[in-house]
Amino acid sequence: MKALLTCQICLCGFILCASSLVQAADGELTLIHMGDIHGHLVPRPNMRESDPDAWRMVGGLAYVYDQIKKIRQQHKNTLLINTGDSIQGSAEALYSSGEIIVDILNEFKIDAFAPGNWDFVYGTARFIELFSGQQAQANWHGLAANLYYATLYEFPATPYADKAGTRVLPPYKIMHVDGIKIGIIGLTADRGPQAISSRVMDGFYLTPGEDELRDAIPLLREQEQVDLIILISERGLAGNLELVETFPGIDIVLSSDMHEETHQILQAKSGTLLVEEGQDGTMLGELNLVIKDKKIARYTWTAHRINTANNQADEKIAEKIAQHRTRYLKGDAFHPHVNPISGAVLRTPIDTIIGYTRIPLHRSNFSDAANMPAVIEGSSHDFLSDAFKVVCDADVGMMRGFRYGTHIAPGPIKLEDLYHFIPIGPQIACGLMSGDDLRWLIERGAQGSLTQWVGAWGGGWLIAFSGITYALDPANEFGLRASNIRINGERMDAEKMYSVAGYWYRDDPGKINRAPALEIRVIKDRVQGIVDATAVVASYLRRLPTHTVSPQLNRVRLRHPLPAPIGKNKEIQPLKGVLRPDY
Repeated sequence: MKALLTCQICLCGFILCASSLVQAADGELTLIHMGDIHGHLVPRPNMRESDPDAWRMVGGLAYVYDQIKKIRQQHKNTLLINTGDSIQGSAEALYSSGEIIVDILNEFKIDAFAPGNWDFVYGTARFIELFSGQQAQANWHGLAANLYYATLYEFPATPYADKAGTRVLPPYKIMHVDGIKIGIIGLTADRGPQAISSRVMDGFYLTPGEDELRDAIPLLREQEQVDLIILISERGLAGNLELVETFPGIDIVLSSDMHEETHQILQAKSGTLLVEEGQDGTMLGELNLVIKDKKIARYTWTAHRINTANNQADEKIAEKIAQHRTRYLKGDAFHPHVNPISGAVLRTPIDTIIGYTRIPLHRSNFSDAANMPAVIEGSSHDFLSDAFKVVCDADVGMMRGFRYGTHIAPGPIKLEDLYHFIPIGPQIACGLMSGDDLRWLIERGAQGSLTQWVGAWGGGWLIAFSGITYALDPANEFGLRASNIRINGERMDAEKMYSVAGYWYRDDPGKINRAPALEIRVIKDRVQGIVDATAVVASYLRRLPTHTVSPQLNRVRLRHPLPAPIGKNKEIQPLKGVLRPDY
């Protein structure tokens, strides 16, 4: 199924449009856009309510490449752009520190790449190995104008003192296609993968990108005399919108970070076109352009749904994926692997069935879903927070919010499914927090997800809780959104200490789920060895009758609906409600 844009509509500061046809053109160009692959190698079921692909098998890199080949066969002048978050999100990505994903995507012939925050997950030294310099393992042509080596003022212990203050990747590149001179600017997210550790970014320094964009636009337009400027950015649709309306001159933004699907292209008041491609390789963008007199004279936008009905697996990519996966699946090639983040050891093949579910497990509903829009709650997170609560015998279980993730259909749960939910190597700890602490966790999570101020968005969704129910008013002010908070059915006491369970990391030993806690006890195995969160969830499943879950849902009651979707783009970020200057 394809979504083709041919309309001209103005909506709340955006214009959803297609330009009128013209006779002549200076050149033609097709942009192929992928982003937020998140380590997904093979197709997975789609359990998203009201999605046209619901209950189909979607994604898979061999199927993504099939669609790329089709576009390249139809259009001779193409550029393939990858906008980040590629090397995290699966067991294979984790235990190879991204190497498997790099090896496979090297076959795609990517023309430009903007790294995402999760591409820094294995540390700065590994990032340099994969993406920086002529010896980079990835042949993706990385760009990031706002990524620098830290100076001694910012990070006195920097391991890169000889490069202090210089860029890690080039800020832009210039390409010539069919007579069109194209300037491509790269921006990475202005935050590292903070859910793991602030130390992941040791030796690097990130800026928001405003100053770099302000300088790059006139440089490319006036000095380099480019015909087209493309911003490839992992700052999310709303963040990128704010940038291009502040600094006009960008023609196109290929965006990632918030995992939104633009089935209808967005056009800012500045004239910039913006698109984003969802998550897990389930969508691939095709933007066909006709350029005349240094302007976009005509374009068409196609959002390709990647599924096993529309696409066939490319044989070469499928074979390479299968070869890599043998080390992690049942069979003679399987062997233990050490988690590069926590040090835990994987001793069980990831295709092992560890339990069952009676309901779909995911956090992917659209913003207008009648029950549990994904920004608020998801069955997968309810299930995982239940597991942490039970294993710790705690009052409250907590699971960090994140966007979408894999889907598990009713039936078997495999270990690899858990690694798509928990691919970052946390351990699980039990400790104590006050009722007031828990209330502010709820409020801060709501602020980072629902505020109208783009700069305050945290990139995740509300924390999921087991044992806590509450009402939420998304339109209220910070500190006043949550009400009727109950813990295991009783009204929460702000001064009472409650036992809690959630993520724990060695470099931040005084916190659970990145929040201060008391009397922390980390879950260990029988010989005091490291146990990561996936093993904790597997242990929980073994305790259940018939090893089957059916979590209680609707733990958060919305007092008012979320902002309405924009056109055909039914994603969650409340773009229509964003407060920004009237430029």
